[in-house]
Amino acid sequence: MWGLRGVGYTGGMRVLVLNHEFPPVGGGASPMAWQLCRRLAALGHEVDVVTMRYGDLPPFEQREGVRIHRTWALRRRADICHTHEMATYLLGAWPTVRRLLRQRRPQIIHCHFLLPAGPLAWRAGRVAHVPWVVTCHGSDVPGYNPERFGLDHKLLRPAWRALARRAALLISPSESLKRLILAQHPAARVQVIPNGIDLPDYAPVPKERRIVLCSRLLARKGFQYALEAIRTLELDWQLDVIGDGPFRAELERLAAGSKTPVAFSGWLDRDGPQLRRLYETGSIFIFPSEAENFPIVLLEAMAAGMAIIASSAGGCPEVVGEAALLVPPRDSPAIRRELQKLIASPDLRRNLAEAARRRVRQFAWPSVAEQYLRCYQQAVRESEHA
Repeated sequence: MWGLRGVGYTGGMRVLVLNHEFPPVGGGASPMAWQLCRRLAALGHEVDVVTMRYGDLPPFEQREGVRIHRTWALRRRADICHTHEMATYLLGAWPTVRRLLRQRRPQIIHCHFLLPAGPLAWRAGRVAHVPWVVTCHGSDVPGYNPERFGLDHKLLRPAWRALARRAALLISPSESLKRLILAQHPAARVQVIPNGIDLPDYAPVPKERRIVLCSRLLARKGFQYALEAIRTLELDWQLDVIGDGPFRAELERLAAGSKTPVAFSGWLDRDGPQLRRLYETGSIFIFPSEAENFPIVLLEAMAAGMAIIASSAGGCPEVVGEAALLVPPRDSPAIRRELQKLIASPDLRRNLAEAARRRVRQFAWPSVAEQYLRCYQQAVRESEHA
């Protein structure tokens, strides 16, 4: 083994991260992976990330101590990646991974998404004789999001189970996703570590009459039910839909007949001023998704001090706790009732916003990063004694 014997855990670890999505490309798992990497680097650990090249992004850059290697792959859009595009990541990434195994000699491999990166992590682990752990994010687990991945999961389930059996540890951001993982592979080793947030320093600007929805625009996100909820309401508020995706045209069709103004912002840079302004000035956040793991957008909305209406499905209740109003999935009348309640009561909006700001502190990155480090160290120790 390369440098594993006698590792002193008070010193830095060498971590190889595999993820086909990394900022500015990807959805909620992308910023989560970046924030963890930059925290690890700030603590003195060596971090190399191998991800997809996209557009005119540089093949290599170093940011805040994190070395980012972008390898050849076919990808048409920044906000969504299809299965055949994910497969090209495996082909394009292996030469870089093999080189880093020789040059960096990582002590732990951290794979985000069991598929597509799992086969890459498994092969790298065998070559270098180092353990590999996986953070599952939902779409890589059979039974999650069957509308989009049902056939893929059915075809790939044997490979998924084989990889889950070989990983040193599967990490789930929520108890909800952990239950789904164990339903597919009861013997899997699964530990829950919540997604973290780098608490933003939002300006204390006055809140506007603004309702915010933010996510990839997929049918399962349930934005159509929020649009149906306001369709006949003549509100002197504006509803802002942030994001892009294959369901956008249908949402725009629904919004065309709305008596409450609806604006589509498209896909916005998470670190850009436009998204920041919408979060800072937004009063109400609606997230009616039918299936979620541990949505980063809810953490962001909580940090921004918005009153939240969230779905009772999946991991959403684990994120918001008592700091939101919960509605059943696919229930436009319930969304309408809770929205009218919030609009009619500034005190309720303020109380929920304050509760959200308090609750989100428990998901701050220092605590989450420490939990990941403990998992790394345990995996290395177990590998030494295997």
